[in-house]
Amino acid sequence: MSPSLDRQAPDLGSLEILLAVAELGSVGRAARRHGLSQPAASLRLRVLERRLGFAVLERSPTGSTLTPAGRSVVDWARPIIDATDAFVHSVAALRSAHTDQLRVAASLTIADHLVPAWLLALHTAQPELAVALEVVNSDHVAELVRSGDAEIGFVEGPRAPAGLRSRTVGHDELVVVVAPTHLWARRRRPVTLAELAATPLVVREHGSGTREYLERALTGADLALHPALELGSTAAIKAAVAAGEHPTVLSGLSVAAELNDGRLVAVPLADIRLVRRFRCVWRGQRPTPGAAALLSFVLKQPK
Repeated sequence: MSPSLDRQAPDLGSLEILLAVAELGSVGRAARRHGLSQPAASLRLRVLERRLGFAVLERSPTGSTLTPAGRSVVDWARPIIDATDAFVHSVAALRSAHTDQLRVAASLTIADHLVPAWLLALHTAQPELAVALEVVNSDHVAELVRSGDAEIGFVEGPRAPAGLRSRTVGHDELVVVVAPTHLWARRRRPVTLAELAATPLVVREHGSGTREYLERALTGADLALHPALELGSTAAIKAAVAAGEHPTVLSGLSVAAELNDGRLVAVPLADIRLVRRFRCVWRGQRPTPGAAALLSFVLKQPK
């Protein structure tokens, strides 16, 4: 390829954003799909226009529409993006077949309470398939899957990660819990969202699906979260709540043992249930063969 042609070649990420604008009708919605801010997506599109040498969008205060040249670029870009997805999928499948290893990423709650049974079922059916599991928060799971460092991921939170395919594989409910010595442990009426928002809480770090779900529930009621302490593990949060004076909001799965033996006490919420989805996520049109095998076992489990 000549140097002049190389300088004009657009990057695939910018083309993917342009295709999303064509599909969704908005740079902002396209940016959210790809996990970008709107200014970042707009900058990528302007760089694309400079490389091409012509405008692909007509911008106005009410939004952006494709120019005739932009519509042509979209038509040319679709087979390129489809071919790239197919290439990435085929390489991942070849790597999986060559190494006999499935790379899985899962959020903390799912990894602790659900993934072990899923992997045991997969191992029983395919003992030759080794599995490497990485346990991180939901945002990091999505990053690993987008980059190809994980073939399949499991996340929690109010929405599917941008730029990935997803399927719901379960649900759980977030519960307010306190130490047995806390005043709320003896109250007879449920706690309101307003009371919860006004109370300093022990919470997970930014990027956690549990925290994101709670923040969105509060924001929907025009309230805000006020953390007293931010910790990076559920075990640390449970220990802090049991030993201290602050409540927390955690998955019912993660506090079942402590509620059963009285180390923590659940406090009912008034007028709302914080029920969220667990999602399986992958890159491209379909999971790799190893990932598809795991997903099939996951979908067979009782919900």
